[in-house]
Amino acid sequence: MNLYGRRQEQAALDRILDGARQGDGATLVLWGDPGIGKSALLEYVAESAAADFTVLRCGGTRLESGLAFAALHELLWPVTERISALPQPQAKALNGALGMSGDVADRFLIGVAVLTLVGELTRERPVLIVADDAQWLDEPSAQCLAFVARRLRNERVVMLLTGHDDPVDGPWESLAALEVGELGDQDARLLARAVAPHADEAVIRRTIRAAAGNPLALQELTTSVAAGDISTHPLPDERIALGPRLRRAFRARIERLSAPARTALLLAAADDRSDRTTIGQAGLALGLDAAVWDEALHSGLLTTGSHGRIRFRHPLMEAVVYEEAPPADRQAVHHALATALTGENADELRPWHLAAALEAVGRTDEEVARLLEESAHRSWQRGGCATAARALRRAAKLSPARDDAARRLAHGAGAAWEAGHVDAARAMLEQAERLTSPSTVADLSQGLRGLIEFAHGDLETACRQLTCDMERVADPGQAFKLGSMALRAAWAASHGTLQREALQRLQHRLPQGDFPNADLLPLLRQWWTEEHDDHADDRDQVVTSVADILTRLSGSSWLLMPPAPLALAWGIESALQEALRRESDRLRHTDQVTALTQALAQTVALDIVQGAWTSATANALEGLQVAEGTGDDHLAAQCRATLGWLAAARGDEQTVADVAARFTEVWVPRGVRIFSACAEWNLGMSALFAGRAEEALDRLVRLSEHGHHATHPTIAVLAAPDTAEAALQAGQRATAEEQARLLLRWAERTNAAWAISATHLVHALLASGADTEKHFRLALEVPKAASRPFNYARTRLLYGEWLRRARRRTDARTQLAEAAETFQRLDAAPLLARTRAEQELTGQQPRRDSAPARDTAAILTAQELRVARLAAQGLTNREIGAQLLISPRTVGHHLANVFPKLGIVSRADLARIDFEDGLHLIG
Repeated sequence: MNLYGRRQEQAALDRILDGARQGDGATLVLWGDPGIGKSALLEYVAESAAADFTVLRCGGTRLESGLAFAALHELLWPVTERISALPQPQAKALNGALGMSGDVADRFLIGVAVLTLVGELTRERPVLIVADDAQWLDEPSAQCLAFVARRLRNERVVMLLTGHDDPVDGPWESLAALEVGELGDQDARLLARAVAPHADEAVIRRTIRAAAGNPLALQELTTSVAAGDISTHPLPDERIALGPRLRRAFRARIERLSAPARTALLLAAADDRSDRTTIGQAGLALGLDAAVWDEALHSGLLTTGSHGRIRFRHPLMEAVVYEEAPPADRQAVHHALATALTGENADELRPWHLAAALEAVGRTDEEVARLLEESAHRSWQRGGCATAARALRRAAKLSPARDDAARRLAHGAGAAWEAGHVDAARAMLEQAERLTSPSTVADLSQGLRGLIEFAHGDLETACRQLTCDMERVADPGQAFKLGSMALRAAWAASHGTLQREALQRLQHRLPQGDFPNADLLPLLRQWWTEEHDDHADDRDQVVTSVADILTRLSGSSWLLMPPAPLALAWGIESALQEALRRESDRLRHTDQVTALTQALAQTVALDIVQGAWTSATANALEGLQVAEGTGDDHLAAQCRATLGWLAAARGDEQTVADVAARFTEVWVPRGVRIFSACAEWNLGMSALFAGRAEEALDRLVRLSEHGHHATHPTIAVLAAPDTAEAALQAGQRATAEEQARLLLRWAERTNAAWAISATHLVHALLASGADTEKHFRLALEVPKAASRPFNYARTRLLYGEWLRRARRRTDARTQLAEAAETFQRLDAAPLLARTRAEQELTGQQPRRDSAPARDTAAILTAQELRVARLAAQGLTNREIGAQLLISPRTVGHHLANVFPKLGIVSRADLARIDFEDGLHLIG
């Protein structure tokens, strides 16, 4: 059996079975919360023992708990024919107990009879006795089995029982016991994924959080959510939905308590954030005295946590207590808590209790709704987007007026979206639209539906929705943002007509410049106009002011920032990178997961061109994890595209192929050409570096092939140097000349240093004689050309190859040595090998360090690298865990691996590690 997270328990049970095979009997009580997996462990043991044990089984039930010897009858039914072989007094007692005769059953003799019977069975093979849910065994059967259990030491018998509580008293006291605890997050994820293999990541994350490590809850919740019985993306505060077995098990324990004690439990369930004093004051208002609290605290359901807070031992228990309580009782305890609240959090907590009191009896109230709305805005301002969404949704539910409810739902959708709860945001928008018009909701939500469609749907649809909403919203600044996103959507789809239409409608919507960031309109016209225009003066203004503009946008309007490939094409990567870095630092201290992932994904490509490949890898993996966690397919694809580019440069052709295959399957049908183009570029570059020029050219020309699914003008420009080189190696000079013209037009339009340098490079490859060297040198001398180390090193390599062929070996060695140093630092293996081969042809023995820079991937795993980098910045384990969506304990585990791998002994040493150049200590 595949039991997740139960290796230790399985090993212990295996040892017990092995001992029985050797003649050492044992009894073990497995105890833990309902649904924790005790029965599954029993199944594992039964399966393990089936081949060589006689297996006898029974289980307790509430229905039969009052029937004498009901469990014993079930246990011995398979071997009742062996009873007649027992000594007559024992046989008569046991037959009488099982209702097989009218003989009077002596309980002690019955126990002896069972022990004898089991002993006889062991003559043939060991015996396994299994009693599940022992807390529900009828008392006579329990006493009999307890009698037998204490006399098995020298028998080839194993007895296993399960129960909810530690057997410190009752029939099982003094027996060996093993607590079965909650699953860890990793094992919980494996189980949830096994139960619902097709569930999306948000369902899995929601289930893990709600189930709190309970396997039965994981199974019931996952299947319910995946089947659509429960909202797939509820906000974090929603109470757990229990399956019938869990509900019955917990309800029975609660019903054994007195009515006042149940009220005490309900009070604790209504708000476990309140301290003991507050709950005590609320209890006094409800007439609960010390004796009632003693009964509640000794029920086994409650525990006293830190700071004197009363909590349930398991959130599932809390859910049943609350859900099973009558509405009037829930209303009473919430009113009591709202009245008793004092201290600094009282104003924040009181609206929630007042709201819950109203919800319990199905009432609305504008004043309470207003208090919740105010609380939501305070939370939102502090970065608590998820809390704000939750408050606004409840405020809408309590709103008597439809317009007020619609407004609160629309605003709540925005908060949910910023917190990464995509389906919750969609659901609230749909609710709002049922209360008022779509135009009103578009204005209230500031065009959120189009933004969601951009991130998770069809780009053409997103562009049209955004353009439509741009004309609906009253705020011109927000209209500008929506128009910018519409342009971005059309650009990503490589839909020129739609892009021009969106730009025209944006300019028509905003003819005046009296709104924030209005001075960006000329910049947008430059960025998003496909063809060269005559606005040279505008171009100069744009290029010179972009750094200031992006600095201003950082922290306020990231939607207006250009996508990374476009920024690279325009040569403004430094300004955008600095703006995004500040934005990421700010967002890490909030729960705005969507915005953080956007910033991370944009940063990766900028890190790559600037030669920070270690940072690029770490950011891509972190962004990918968060994007997958929020279900943001577009952002995940951005991260994969950059990882594919790095794989191509490093010679990992399998990764390149895997990423491209995924993109072809997912994005080609959806018409997202930016990703198809990236896939073809990566495949082409990988083939080029591997020496397969014709294959590379076949891939790269698709980037500008009209009607092809990989056509994309921005990617075609960025890949033009690769396309030209592949064309010349494949003997296709005309194609190389086309690329030279493309680069020249782009250089003239943007004045981007990289484009000017690349234009000279391609001209050098096409030229002959003195013109060749002139263009090579011009390419290297372009100001800021060296800021893209990989491209610069490739120019040096090509120049060095030409010098070597011109028999200028000394000059060639200089260029090749510089290229080799960069390629080695970046771990660009294919081009490093090519450079070293050229060095050998010049008669130079390539310098190979006696202690070469260590390969990051060979030292640290990707997760270890991310943890190490954040720890080097001074973050605590808890802060690192919050960012990487792992537990603080897991962070500590990774750091324990990092220190010996890097040869350091403390976190302070991490601050001295150069994470970009071989992971060595600085100074």
